[in-house]
Amino acid sequence: MLCGGLESSTPADEAVQEICQSMKPHAEKKAGKSYDVFNAKSYRSQVVAGTNYFIKVHVGGDDHVHLRVYKKLPCYGGDLELTDMQQSKSHHDPIEYF
Repeated sequence: MLCGGLESSTPADEAVQEICQSMKPHAEKKAGKSYDVFNAKSYRSQVVAGTNYFIKVHVGGDDHVHLRVYKKLPCYGGDLELTDMQQSKSHHDPIEYF
């Protein structure tokens, strides 16, 4: 793994779904709407002074959003923070750095 580089896309696992669920209220606030469906589909990660997770999330129908979630290092509490979000994405849109 290259520090600072973005890993290739990986199917979301249970740990990423837990991150996704914890970010749902923050994403809803940022988007100004609520989501009935909020399922992580795939993700990419980037090791920095902590970890950035770029997560593709299915939010119903053909709609997806991309979340960028920062996880602090354990020595700084390991907290999660929604740092950015892209809306109006589709299943076929690749997860890119944003």
